[in-house]
Amino acid sequence: MLRGVIFDVDETLVYYEGYDPKRWFEEWVRPELERHGISLDYGLYSKTARLELPRTYVRKVGINPVELWKIIDAVNNRYRKKMLAEGKIKAFPDVSALGELKKLNLKLAAVSNASLENTLLVLRAFELDKYFDIILGKDYSNLDGVKPSPYLIQKALERLNLRPDEALVVGDSSNDIIAAHGAGVKAVNVLRFGKADGADYYVKTLRELVELVKSLI
Repeated sequence: MLRGVIFDVDETLVYYEGYDPKRWFEEWVRPELERHGISLDYGLYSKTARLELPRTYVRKVGINPVELWKIIDAVNNRYRKKMLAEGKIKAFPDVSALGELKKLNLKLAAVSNASLENTLLVLRAFELDKYFDIILGKDYSNLDGVKPSPYLIQKALERLNLRPDEALVVGDSSNDIIAAHGAGVKAVNVLRFGKADGADYYVKTLRELVELVKSLI
């Protein structure tokens, strides 16, 4: 029986207007890294951010990966606060469906590759944090445990006391699907910005997700 739903956050529950990763890196991240004496080009950053290379790979070029990501996350926090103040981070209009899922007595988790602080910042901005029993961000003790690794999904299952067959993972990307399946959980792809192959279910909106969940309970 379905007892819980694990949600991705960025581009699943909220979205960012005008975000360009390379511009963000060059204007926000690179200057801060240079202030800390760290030289990192966008190409290597991008490969580690997208997990084409492990996030710990930067050790090979003499950079402490935990220090690096804590600096990047601090920059991201300032960036998100500015974007929120300018109204450029927005919640999808169907996120009220989270309330309907809670009424079904389901356990809900939010799991993000962003830091916990940055994840909470965005969820609290739209009062979405109240729907979740647990909220997880990247684990600095296991930087390579971000999605598509199943690590964070497994951690959520453990914290919620759920078996893999008692949960669904809901996200917008192939990383969410791969992470879900790696943890033995079925994946729902929300068609926000295109279809990600390999999901067990597809929904256009979170309203459709509610109906899917009702059919699985």
